[in-house]
Amino acid sequence: QVQLVESGGGVVQAGGSLRLSCAASGRTFSSYTMGWFRQAPGKEREFVAAISWSGSIGYADSVKGRFTISRDNSKNTVYLQMNSLKPEDTAVYYCAAQGVKSSKYDSWGQGTQVTVSS
Repeated sequence: QVQLVESGGGVVQAGGSLRLSCAASGRTFSSYTMGWFRQAPGKEREFVAAISWSGSIGYADSVKGRFTISRDNSKNTVYLQMNSLKPEDTAVYYCAAQGVKSSKYDSWGQGTQVTVSS
């Protein structure tokens, strides 16, 4: 497992942008699939975006065209650039890591709050 620390959350007006960062410990970061998830009050946690060790990327339909996931293996960091934010994007955002031999995300960060005001 790796230790994950998210940062970059905050309060922004609708239409604004934020960039979340997730710093990972360990020397094998480049081999992990990294994902972003979010959980809004009263709702279940949902998938937002993921980027594999090979650079394959996937997004939830709700964020396609607005959010961009990227990674910098030299800095052990994954990013989530969020543009054109909407009030419904308000949630706690979590970073997660999935090892090469794992079938699930088995390391999670503590989360960072994103609040989009209308």
